[in-house]
Amino acid sequence: MNLIATNAGSYPRIGDTPDKQVLRRTITQWEKGEKSGEDLAAAEKEMTKLAISEQLEAGLDLVTDGQIRWYDLLSHIASKLEGIKINGLLRFFDTNSYYRQPVVSGEIKHKKTILLDDYRFAQSVSAKAVKPVVTGPYTLARLSIVENGRYKSFEKLVEDYSVAVAEEVKALAGAGAAIIQIDEPAILKNKEDVDLFSSALRLLVNVKGNARLALYTYFGDAAWLYRTLQESPADIVGIDFTYNQKLASMIAHDGSRKPLGLGLIDGRNTKTDDEREVRRDLDLLLPAIKGGSCYLNPSCGLEYLPRDRAFMKLKNMARIAANYK
Repeated sequence: MNLIATNAGSYPRIGDTPDKQVLRRTITQWEKGEKSGEDLAAAEKEMTKLAISEQLEAGLDLVTDGQIRWYDLLSHIASKLEGIKINGLLRFFDTNSYYRQPVVSGEIKHKKTILLDDYRFAQSVSAKAVKPVVTGPYTLARLSIVENGRYKSFEKLVEDYSVAVAEEVKALAGAGAAIIQIDEPAILKNKEDVDLFSSALRLLVNVKGNARLALYTYFGDAAWLYRTLQESPADIVGIDFTYNQKLASMIAHDGSRKPLGLGLIDGRNTKTDDEREVRRDLDLLLPAIKGGSCYLNPSCGLEYLPRDRAFMKLKNMARIAANYK
Protein backbone atom coordinates (compact mmCIF):
# COMPACT_ATOMS: atom_id res chain seq x y z
CA MET A 1 0.00 0.00 0.00
CA ASN A 2 1.40 3.39 -1.04
CA LEU A 3 0.69 5.88 1.77
CA ILE A 4 0.65 9.46 0.45
CA ALA A 5 0.96 12.42 2.84
CA THR A 6 -1.23 15.34 1.80
CA ASN A 7 -2.96 18.43 3.13
CA ALA A 8 -6.75 18.50 3.41
CA GLY A 9 -7.18 22.08 2.17
CA SER A 10 -6.38 25.32 3.95
CA TYR A 11 -3.17 26.48 5.64
CA PRO A 12 -2.89 29.41 8.11
CA ARG A 13 -2.40 32.75 6.34
CA ILE A 14 -0.63 34.46 9.24
CA GLY A 15 2.48 33.59 11.26
CA ASP A 16 4.57 35.16 13.99
CA THR A 17 7.28 36.75 11.85
CA PRO A 18 6.84 39.91 9.72
CA ASP A 19 7.24 38.04 6.41
CA LYS A 20 4.29 35.82 7.39
CA GLN A 21 2.06 38.82 8.15
CA VAL A 22 2.39 40.56 4.80
CA LEU A 23 -1.08 39.58 3.61
CA ARG A 24 -2.81 40.86 6.74
CA ARG A 25 -0.93 44.16 6.51
CA THR A 26 -1.71 44.52 2.82
CA ILE A 27 -5.43 43.79 3.29
CA THR A 28 -5.60 46.48 5.99
CA GLN A 29 -3.83 48.99 3.76
CA TRP A 30 -5.94 48.02 0.74
CA GLU A 31 -9.15 48.59 2.71
CA LYS A 32 -7.86 52.08 3.58
CA GLY A 33 -7.03 52.80 -0.04
CA GLU A 34 -3.31 52.80 0.68
CA LYS A 35 -2.61 49.71 -1.47
CA SER A 36 -3.88 48.75 -4.91
CA GLY A 37 -5.55 45.58 -6.12
CA GLU A 38 -2.26 44.66 -7.74
CA ASP A 39 -0.50 45.02 -4.38
CA LEU A 40 -3.08 42.73 -2.79
CA ALA A 41 -2.70 40.12 -5.55
CA ALA A 42 1.09 40.21 -5.12
CA ALA A 43 0.77 39.64 -1.36
CA GLU A 44 -1.60 36.71 -1.99
CA LYS A 45 0.91 35.16 -4.37
CA GLU A 46 3.74 35.67 -1.89
CA MET A 47 1.84 33.93 0.90
CA THR A 48 0.68 31.15 -1.42
CA LYS A 49 4.31 30.44 -2.35
CA LEU A 50 5.23 30.41 1.34
CA ALA A 51 2.35 28.06 2.23
CA ILE A 52 3.41 25.64 -0.49
CA SER A 53 7.08 25.83 0.50
CA GLU A 54 6.20 24.99 4.11
CA GLN A 55 4.10 22.01 3.03
CA LEU A 56 7.02 20.77 0.92
CA GLU A 57 9.45 21.40 3.77
CA ALA A 58 7.19 19.38 6.06
CA GLY A 59 7.57 16.46 3.66
CA LEU A 60 4.17 16.24 1.97
CA ASP A 61 3.82 14.25 -1.23
CA LEU A 62 0.76 16.18 -2.46
CA VAL A 63 0.11 19.83 -1.54
CA THR A 64 -2.65 22.43 -1.84
CA ASP A 65 -2.32 26.16 -2.44
CA GLY A 66 -3.35 26.65 1.18
CA GLN A 67 -6.51 28.47 0.04
CA ILE A 68 -4.67 31.68 0.92
CA ARG A 69 -6.97 33.80 -1.25
CA TRP A 70 -10.13 32.33 0.30
CA TYR A 71 -12.01 34.37 2.89
CA ASP A 72 -14.06 31.25 3.63
CA LEU A 73 -15.24 28.00 2.03
CA LEU A 74 -18.47 29.51 0.66
CA SER A 75 -17.99 33.07 -0.51
CA HIS A 76 -14.78 32.58 -2.47
CA ILE A 77 -16.70 30.66 -5.11
CA ALA A 78 -20.28 31.82 -4.59
CA SER A 79 -19.46 35.54 -4.79
CA LYS A 80 -18.10 35.09 -8.30
CA LEU A 81 -21.22 33.42 -9.67
CA GLU A 82 -23.99 35.38 -11.37
CA GLY A 83 -27.16 35.57 -9.29
CA ILE A 84 -25.34 35.57 -5.93
CA LYS A 85 -24.74 38.35 -3.44
CA ILE A 86 -23.01 37.99 -0.09
CA ASN A 87 -24.68 38.62 3.26
CA GLY A 88 -23.38 38.87 6.83
CA LEU A 89 -21.24 36.48 8.83
CA LEU A 90 -22.41 33.16 10.24
CA ARG A 91 -20.54 30.65 12.35
CA PHE A 92 -19.03 27.85 10.27
CA PHE A 93 -20.31 24.59 11.78
CA ASP A 94 -18.92 24.11 15.31
CA THR A 95 -15.72 26.06 14.68
CA ASN A 96 -14.75 29.50 15.93
CA SER A 97 -14.53 30.82 12.37
CA TYR A 98 -17.21 32.45 10.22
CA TYR A 99 -18.34 32.48 6.63
CA ARG A 100 -20.08 35.12 4.56
CA GLN A 101 -23.41 33.63 3.62
CA PRO A 102 -24.36 33.50 -0.07
CA VAL A 103 -27.76 34.96 -0.92
CA VAL A 104 -29.33 33.65 -4.11
CA SER A 105 -31.04 36.68 -5.63
CA GLY A 106 -31.12 35.59 -9.28
CA GLU A 107 -30.46 32.65 -11.55
CA ILE A 108 -27.12 31.02 -10.70
CA LYS A 109 -24.77 31.07 -13.66
CA HIS A 110 -21.05 30.45 -14.05
CA LYS A 111 -19.48 33.59 -15.59
CA LYS A 112 -15.78 32.73 -15.78
CA THR A 113 -13.29 30.36 -14.22
CA ILE A 114 -12.65 31.08 -10.55
CA LEU A 115 -9.90 28.70 -9.44
CA LEU A 116 -7.99 28.01 -12.64
CA ASP A 117 -5.42 30.85 -12.39
CA ASP A 118 -4.83 30.07 -8.72
CA TYR A 119 -4.17 26.42 -9.55
CA ARG A 120 -1.81 27.25 -12.41
CA PHE A 121 0.17 29.64 -10.24
CA ALA A 122 0.39 27.15 -7.37
CA GLN A 123 1.58 24.38 -9.65
CA SER A 124 4.17 26.69 -11.24
CA VAL A 125 5.85 27.27 -7.86
CA SER A 126 5.55 23.72 -6.50
CA ALA A 127 8.03 20.92 -7.03
CA LYS A 128 5.26 18.41 -6.34
CA ALA A 129 1.70 17.99 -7.58
CA VAL A 130 -0.91 20.47 -6.35
CA LYS A 131 -4.40 19.31 -5.42
CA PRO A 132 -7.02 22.02 -6.07
CA VAL A 133 -9.91 22.14 -3.60
CA VAL A 134 -13.46 23.04 -4.68
CA THR A 135 -16.49 23.62 -2.45
CA GLY A 136 -19.12 21.05 -3.34
CA PRO A 137 -22.50 22.08 -4.79
CA TYR A 138 -24.53 20.50 -2.00
CA THR A 139 -22.69 22.46 0.71
CA LEU A 140 -22.97 25.68 -1.30
CA ALA A 141 -26.73 25.15 -1.64
CA ARG A 142 -27.40 24.05 1.93
CA LEU A 143 -25.61 27.07 3.44
CA SER A 144 -27.18 29.66 1.11
CA ILE A 145 -30.23 31.87 1.62
CA VAL A 146 -32.72 31.85 -1.26
CA GLU A 147 -34.51 35.05 -2.31
CA ASN A 148 -35.30 34.07 -5.88
CA GLY A 149 -38.54 32.27 -6.78
CA ARG A 150 -36.72 30.08 -9.29
CA TYR A 151 -35.43 28.09 -6.34
CA LYS A 152 -38.60 27.16 -4.51
CA SER A 153 -37.28 23.65 -4.99
CA PHE A 154 -34.07 22.90 -3.10
CA GLU A 155 -33.31 20.28 -5.73
CA LYS A 156 -33.19 22.99 -8.41
CA LEU A 157 -30.82 25.06 -6.26
CA VAL A 158 -28.45 22.10 -5.90
CA GLU A 159 -28.69 21.39 -9.62
CA ASP A 160 -27.73 24.91 -10.68
CA TYR A 161 -24.87 25.05 -8.19
CA SER A 162 -23.74 21.67 -9.56
CA VAL A 163 -23.68 22.99 -13.12
CA ALA A 164 -21.55 25.94 -11.99
CA VAL A 165 -19.14 23.83 -9.95
CA ALA A 166 -18.85 21.38 -12.83
CA GLU A 167 -17.38 24.19 -14.94
CA GLU A 168 -14.65 24.64 -12.34
CA VAL A 169 -13.91 20.91 -12.26
CA LYS A 170 -13.77 20.78 -16.06
CA ALA A 171 -11.33 23.70 -16.22
CA LEU A 172 -9.05 22.29 -13.52
CA ALA A 173 -9.02 18.85 -15.11
CA GLY A 174 -8.24 20.42 -18.48
CA ALA A 175 -5.28 22.23 -16.91
CA GLY A 176 -3.80 18.93 -15.78
CA ALA A 177 -4.93 18.57 -12.16
CA ALA A 178 -4.56 14.86 -11.38
CA ILE A 179 -6.70 14.97 -8.22
CA ILE A 180 -9.47 17.49 -7.53
CA GLN A 181 -10.85 17.60 -3.99
CA ILE A 182 -14.57 18.30 -3.53
CA ASP A 183 -15.47 19.48 -0.01
CA GLU A 184 -18.94 18.50 1.21
CA PRO A 185 -19.10 18.92 5.00
CA ALA A 186 -22.80 19.88 5.03
CA ILE A 187 -24.07 16.43 4.06
CA LEU A 188 -23.09 15.00 7.45
CA LYS A 189 -25.81 17.13 9.07
CA ASN A 190 -28.57 16.27 6.58
CA LYS A 191 -29.24 12.56 6.21
CA GLU A 192 -32.44 13.19 4.29
CA ASP A 193 -30.54 14.62 1.32
CA VAL A 194 -28.26 11.67 0.53
CA ASP A 195 -29.84 10.91 -2.86
CA LEU A 196 -29.70 14.55 -3.91
CA PHE A 197 -26.11 14.80 -2.73
CA SER A 198 -25.12 11.77 -4.80
CA SER A 199 -26.87 13.11 -7.90
CA ALA A 200 -25.00 16.41 -7.65
CA LEU A 201 -21.68 14.58 -7.53
CA ARG A 202 -22.48 12.68 -10.74
CA LEU A 203 -22.60 15.96 -12.67
CA LEU A 204 -19.02 16.67 -11.59
CA VAL A 205 -17.86 13.16 -12.48
CA ASN A 206 -19.18 13.61 -16.00
CA VAL A 207 -16.69 16.42 -16.71
CA LYS A 208 -13.63 15.32 -14.72
CA GLY A 209 -11.79 13.86 -17.70
CA ASN A 210 -8.64 12.08 -16.60
CA ALA A 211 -8.65 13.68 -13.15
CA ARG A 212 -9.68 11.76 -10.05
CA LEU A 213 -12.30 13.30 -7.77
CA ALA A 214 -11.60 13.13 -4.04
CA LEU A 215 -14.83 13.63 -2.06
CA TYR A 216 -14.06 14.93 1.44
CA THR A 217 -16.46 15.20 4.38
CA TYR A 218 -15.56 16.54 7.83
CA PHE A 219 -16.94 18.22 10.99
CA GLY A 220 -19.11 15.23 11.82
CA ASP A 221 -19.36 11.47 12.28
CA ALA A 222 -19.33 9.84 8.84
CA ALA A 223 -20.20 6.34 10.07
CA TRP A 224 -23.81 6.54 8.86
CA LEU A 225 -22.73 7.86 5.46
CA TYR A 226 -19.85 5.47 4.84
CA ARG A 227 -21.68 2.93 2.69
CA THR A 228 -23.18 5.71 0.57
CA LEU A 229 -19.71 7.16 0.06
CA GLN A 230 -18.54 3.75 -1.09
CA GLU A 231 -21.34 3.67 -3.67
CA SER A 232 -20.68 7.22 -4.85
CA PRO A 233 -18.93 7.87 -8.18
CA ALA A 234 -16.00 9.58 -6.39
CA ASP A 235 -12.60 8.04 -7.02
CA ILE A 236 -11.28 8.80 -3.52
CA VAL A 237 -13.22 9.32 -0.28
CA GLY A 238 -11.87 11.52 2.53
CA ILE A 239 -13.15 10.95 6.06
CA ASP A 240 -12.74 12.83 9.35
CA PHE A 241 -11.99 10.24 12.06
CA THR A 242 -11.97 12.66 15.00
CA TYR A 243 -15.71 12.48 15.74
CA ASN A 244 -15.96 8.72 16.29
CA GLN A 245 -13.28 6.62 17.98
CA LYS A 246 -14.85 3.42 16.62
CA LEU A 247 -14.91 4.54 12.99
CA ALA A 248 -11.55 3.00 12.10
CA SER A 249 -12.68 -0.38 13.38
CA MET A 250 -15.96 -0.12 11.48
CA ILE A 251 -14.24 0.72 8.20
CA ALA A 252 -11.66 -2.01 8.75
CA HIS A 253 -14.52 -4.47 9.15
CA ASP A 254 -16.44 -3.24 6.10
CA GLY A 255 -13.41 -2.64 3.89
CA SER A 256 -13.14 -0.11 1.09
CA ARG A 257 -13.20 -0.53 -2.67
CA LYS A 258 -11.78 2.97 -3.04
CA PRO A 259 -8.62 4.71 -1.86
CA LEU A 260 -9.40 6.70 1.28
CA GLY A 261 -8.27 10.05 2.59
CA LEU A 262 -7.57 9.10 6.20
CA GLY A 263 -8.25 12.12 8.41
CA LEU A 264 -6.45 10.60 11.38
CA ILE A 265 -4.52 13.80 12.16
CA ASP A 266 -6.65 16.21 14.20
CA GLY A 267 -6.76 19.44 12.20
CA ARG A 268 -8.33 21.42 15.04
CA ASN A 269 -6.20 20.41 18.02
CA THR A 270 -2.80 21.97 18.65
CA LYS A 271 -1.57 18.83 20.40
CA THR A 272 0.91 16.72 18.42
CA ASP A 273 -0.77 13.53 17.28
CA ASP A 274 0.46 10.34 18.94
CA GLU A 275 2.34 8.27 16.37
CA ARG A 276 1.44 5.02 18.14
CA GLU A 277 -2.27 5.79 17.90
CA VAL A 278 -2.04 6.78 14.23
CA ARG A 279 -0.03 3.65 13.41
CA ARG A 280 -2.55 1.51 15.28
CA ASP A 281 -5.36 2.87 13.10
CA LEU A 282 -3.27 2.47 9.96
CA ASP A 283 -2.61 -1.15 10.92
CA LEU A 284 -6.37 -1.65 11.14
CA LEU A 285 -7.36 0.23 8.02
CA LEU A 286 -4.78 -0.32 5.30
CA PRO A 287 -5.20 -4.09 4.90
CA ALA A 288 -8.94 -3.52 4.30
CA ILE A 289 -8.52 -0.86 1.61
CA LYS A 290 -8.21 -1.65 -2.09
CA GLY A 291 -6.79 0.59 -4.79
CA GLY A 292 -3.07 0.48 -4.12
CA SER A 293 -2.82 3.95 -2.55
CA CYS A 294 -4.21 5.81 0.44
CA TYR A 295 -3.85 9.36 1.66
CA LEU A 296 -2.89 10.36 5.19
CA ASN A 297 -4.11 13.89 5.88
CA PRO A 298 -5.48 16.18 8.59
CA SER A 299 -9.14 15.75 9.44
CA CYS A 300 -9.92 19.15 7.89
CA GLY A 301 -8.11 22.26 6.67
CA LEU A 302 -5.51 23.71 9.03
CA GLU A 303 -6.69 27.33 9.17
CA TYR A 304 -7.98 26.71 12.72
CA LEU A 305 -4.44 26.30 14.10
CA PRO A 306 -1.54 28.69 14.73
CA ARG A 307 0.83 28.51 11.79
CA ASP A 308 3.72 26.96 13.69
CA ARG A 309 1.44 24.22 15.02
CA ALA A 310 0.01 23.56 11.57
CA PHE A 311 3.53 23.11 10.21
CA MET A 312 4.48 20.73 13.03
CA LYS A 313 1.27 18.76 12.45
CA LEU A 314 2.17 18.26 8.79
CA LYS A 315 5.79 17.46 9.58
CA ASN A 316 4.80 14.83 12.13
CA MET A 317 2.19 13.39 9.75
CA ALA A 318 4.66 13.16 6.86
CA ARG A 319 7.18 11.42 9.09
CA ILE A 320 4.58 8.88 10.16
CA ALA A 321 3.65 8.20 6.55
CA ALA A 322 7.28 7.88 5.46
CA ASN A 323 8.18 5.54 8.33
CA TYR A 324 5.09 3.39 8.06
CA LYS A 325 5.82 -0.13 6.80
